[in-house]
Amino acid sequence: MSAHDSRVLPRARRARLKLAGPDHRLRGGALNSTEEVADDDTSVSDSAKPAAKPAKQDGRKKRWHEHKIARREELVDGTIAAIRARGSNLGMDEIAGEIGVSKTVLYRYFADKSDLTNATMRRFVETILAPRIYLAIGSQVEEYDLVHSAIAAYVETVAADPELYLYVMNNTSVNTNNDVVADSERMFAEVVATVLGERMRQWQMDSGGSVPWAYSIVGGIQLATHWWISNKSMSAEDLIDYLTMMTWSAVEGVARAGGSPSRFKARPHPIPAVED
Repeated sequence: MSAHDSRVLPRARRARLKLAGPDHRLRGGALNSTEEVADDDTSVSDSAKPAAKPAKQDGRKKRWHEHKIARREELVDGTIAAIRARGSNLGMDEIAGEIGVSKTVLYRYFADKSDLTNATMRRFVETILAPRIYLAIGSQVEEYDLVHSAIAAYVETVAADPELYLYVMNNTSVNTNNDVVADSERMFAEVVATVLGERMRQWQMDSGGSVPWAYSIVGGIQLATHWWISNKSMSAEDLIDYLTMMTWSAVEGVARAGGSPSRFKARPHPIPAVED
């Protein structure tokens, strides 16, 4: 090939000649190599390329996913039954033995103990605790009765399932995903904030503090109940009465100031005398 031919040969083809080595020869102006067609993408238009086949859905993968979800639900049910039967200090070995499976089976469906604890907590909140709280908060009753019934629903639900509650809380640590616990607290606080804000607007009061008030009420009740379930130094009825007294007194104080922090701060705050 002359120097002139080399100059006019397309650059992409010269590059392939160089890479192909000295044994390649030109035949009728084409490279003696089957790689040329594959490499030269510009020689075939996009419209001429065969259409890609649609990806087939993997039926086995879908069935395994559905089976895994169903099996996890069964194992969570078994875990709850095991905790109720054996107490809150169960380990994975005891849970597996109570359910009647090997520990290997548990780890096939749950990444670790934290995963099982979170699933158990979620089931407790979604199917037991939350419905009772919502029923109490949604009642169309006077404000005091609403406060009392909501507190009673929380305390009595925990009191009815103490081992399950303690299992979840005792296994919630810095090494555990706390999203489930935090989500439940946030859920209850937002419901209380909504109800409190609506009632205060009906009374034509400042409802701007509804959210922090709600978080304060929910957090205080949850912490007090957790303290109580761990030692039972008083009856559930006494705990409900004390928490109702504290919460309702806070609601009364907010109502007297019309929900306004400036009006509240402008008033004197002596300890009132005990009424007869």
